[in-house]
Amino acid sequence: MTTSADTQRVVVLTGGTSGIGRIAATELATQGATVAVIGRDQTRGDTLVADTTPLDGDIRFHQADLATQATVRSLATELLDTYDRIDALVHNAGLSAHRRTETEDGVELTFAVNHLAPYLLTHELLDRLRTSEPTRVVVTASDIHRRATFDFDDIQFTNEYDSLQAYARSKLATVAFTLELADRLEDTEVTANCFHPGFVPSTNLFRDAPIWTRAMVRAAAIIPGIGTTQQEGARRLCHLVTAPEFGDGTGTYVTGEGITSPSTEATDPENRQRLWTISADLVGIDPDWP
Repeated sequence: MTTSADTQRVVVLTGGTSGIGRIAATELATQGATVAVIGRDQTRGDTLVADTTPLDGDIRFHQADLATQATVRSLATELLDTYDRIDALVHNAGLSAHRRTETEDGVELTFAVNHLAPYLLTHELLDRLRTSEPTRVVVTASDIHRRATFDFDDIQFTNEYDSLQAYARSKLATVAFTLELADRLEDTEVTANCFHPGFVPSTNLFRDAPIWTRAMVRAAAIIPGIGTTQQEGARRLCHLVTAPEFGDGTGTYVTGEGITSPSTEATDPENRQRLWTISADLVGIDPDWP
């Protein structure tokens, strides 16, 4: 296994080749961290590394399509073989599929990338996070989760698929997952927190959304006061990774106004436990972890 200097923190960051992830990766590396950036596009990854050196820290790119569970497991093995410590695991990758598409695992695509990939990757890397304590898990959520509810009889929208509702439910799942993870790790020095980056219309998040959604996003981008800049979204991400209060505080949802209560649908203990069990079944692991 190899890392940079022993004093250098290692941050694993998914979705780091564009948008707020790219800015955050550069900022964290500027602060001296080794940032393992995960992305689908090798060219974008190579460009990121080439455009952001030299830095006080280091950016290293790992190519992976988080839609498939085999790739998530392979990525975890690669990360464990490369880094002998992980100080922060940041789940930032996300998408919004405009039509219902299933991955090769038979899982609806938006749910697979936005929720199941963070769930499985955390499971695969948790032992390394534990041996590296104190450590953090940070998840990019969204306030759009407040528009969603859980339908555990049809969690993947097999009937009446709606892209915006599928995205909202996936973000509801990320919030519920973060809160449940925090509770399950309460006797450890691994914290778990999530945040709302703001509405950032200049990202590629909705590149696969229906044309009407993309039109709405483009319109919002030119209306003053509607959107949040990529820089502000990245600042919120970096804050959860580096700020001392999130080294101790856990199970929080953070917006531009600070720590905020998420929806009751996300905080409900029964919902969280049902989601956890369903997720474990979908990725084929024991639901009693950690």
